[in-house]
Amino acid sequence: MKRITDAFSRAKAEGRGAFVAFMSIGYPSIEKSEVAVETLISEGADIIELGVPFSDPFADGAVIRSAAYEALRQGVTLADVLALASRVRARHPETGLVLFSYYNLIFSNGLERFADDAAAAGIDAVLAVDLPLEERDELLSVLKPRGISYVPLIAPNTPMERVKESAAGLDNTFLYVITVKGITGARKELPKELSARLDEIRAAVDLPIAAGFGISTKEQADEVSRHADGYIIGSALVKRFGGAA
Repeated sequence: MKRITDAFSRAKAEGRGAFVAFMSIGYPSIEKSEVAVETLISEGADIIELGVPFSDPFADGAVIRSAAYEALRQGVTLADVLALASRVRARHPETGLVLFSYYNLIFSNGLERFADDAAAAGIDAVLAVDLPLEERDELLSVLKPRGISYVPLIAPNTPMERVKESAAGLDNTFLYVITVKGITGARKELPKELSARLDEIRAAVDLPIAAGFGISTKEQADEVSRHADGYIIGSALVKRFGGAA
C-alpha cells in the first residue's frame, strides 16, 4: 500500500495541505498518547508521526524533550511504540504512520529485527533524525524489501543538489523540510524567506514536501500549504494533549 502517497494525493484533490501530526508516544502515558493519536486522526490528521522517546533528543525543544524524558521515566520503549502502532493500524488501515526516532535506538535493536517489527506493526516510513544521507543505505537495505520507506530531513541550509540526492530512490514518502534553524518548538512567526525556499524545493523534486518545526497556528499552516504539499505540527500538539509547559 502507498498510504503516504495516497494521503498527499487526497489532500491535493481537496485543495489543502496534508496534515502531518507528531505525537510523543508514552507522554503523559502510553494510554493517553494512544487516545491523542486517535483524536488527531478523528480531527483530520492524514499522517501520524509516532515519536519514540530518546534520552538525548538534541533536535527537540523543551516541550518534546520533556515529554520524551517523562516517557522514559515510565519505561516506554521502542517495542511499546511499535505495539501502539500495531493497534492504531488495525483501527485505521488507511492512515499513514511514520516512526520518528533517533538512529541509536533503531541500530541497537538490530536492523533486521527492527525492520521485521516495524513491518508487522504497519509502519509506512521511518524518520531517523541523526542518520546522514551518506549512511542511510544500511537502513534502507532492510526497510525497502519490507515495503517501508524513509523520510529525509531537509535543513534550511541544505544545498539544492543534496536535496535532490535525498529524494532520489524513494517513494511512498515525503521530504520533511525544516522551516527554521535550531530546535523544534512553536514560534510566533516563520522566516520571511521560507516561501521561496519551499517553492524552490518543490520544483526540484518529485516527492511531496511537508514543512515542519515551529508551525502552531492555522494561519501558519495555511501559509505553508500555499508553497508545500503539507505541514507538520509537533510541539503544539504535544503541549495540547499532554499539558507540557
